[in-house]
Amino acid sequence: KVVSAKMQRTVIVQKDYLHYIPKYMRFERRRSRIPAHNPPCISAKEGDIVKIAECRPISKTVSFVVVEKVSEGEK
Repeated sequence: KVVSAKMQRTVIVQKDYLHYIPKYMRFERRRSRIPAHNPPCISAKEGDIVKIAECRPISKTVSFVVVEKVSEGEK
C-alpha cells in the first residue's frame, strides 16, 4: 500500500507482515517501508495498492519500481 507520494516519481510502499517469535510461540505485526520508483505511466497515488519489483539501484535509497496498480485508493 502506498503511504506517501510526496516525492517526485518516488513513492513509499508499506508492507505489513507477521513475524514468528519462537520463545513465546506467537506472531507479532511488523511493517517495512520501501521507497520505490513511480513511473509516469502508472502514477500511483497515496492509498493505492501496488505491486513492486526489485531492480538496479536508481538512487541511494531506491532499488524497487512500481510494476502495476492492483487497486485504487479511496478518495
